[in-house]
Amino acid sequence: MRAINLANEQKRDAKVGFEAKPKKSRIKMILPDGRERKNVQFQKTSQSIRSLINKYGDAVKIKNALINSDPEIDIESSSRLINGTRRVYLTGKNEIAYTISQIQVLYDAGGKEKERRELSKSPSNIASDIPIKWSGKEFNKDEAVRKFVFSKKYQLRHTSGLTFDFLFNMAKYLHDRNVMMFVGGGKKGNEPIILSAGGEPYRGFLEGRISGNSYCLILHLSLMEMKSIKGI
Repeated sequence: MRAINLANEQKRDAKVGFEAKPKKSRIKMILPDGRERKNVQFQKTSQSIRSLINKYGDAVKIKNALINSDPEIDIESSSRLINGTRRVYLTGKNEIAYTISQIQVLYDAGGKEKERRELSKSPSNIASDIPIKWSGKEFNKDEAVRKFVFSKKYQLRHTSGLTFDFLFNMAKYLHDRNVMMFVGGGKKGNEPIILSAGGEPYRGFLEGRISGNSYCLILHLSLMEMKSIKGI
């Protein structure tokens, strides 16, 4: 479980846990014999078209090679069952690239490339010494769901009895007022939330729910605000 440094309305902060809570489907798909279906991955090939071009030189030679043999298929690895994967970047020679530079490509309205620049690598700010702060800006829940497009959500979790009270009181405040609280990073609490180095900058909103002595505090993240167009 990852950590987030969070401050409440009294500007008191604590490091608590947060995690995604995907909702599992209640519907199960089974095979004709009654066994539960499961997804598997197989390796297709280790030979890309670029590596074949580098090896044979041109399309005509590749065509002849495909007719005479199967150079695109690695007999030793093709159709092998894959238990886990990791992303790697390859060079033009189909070799692993150990050092890469990520470039951001910008296009104009016509789809023509207009600029290339190094991709921003802003550091994560969720567990830094400066906590994610309450801004004091509240949105009614009904208003918030119509104004913002929420793309991610995480449940905040207590890590001790003290942090239970800390999060419970925050959730109760939001629940009783039926509002979502805008939260942000930086000294003034108005900067975007960045979950990982080089990640997307999000706007953050806290939602609280209470049931008896139990609480649920949810961090909603948004990349987009919906605005009305005059005359429509």
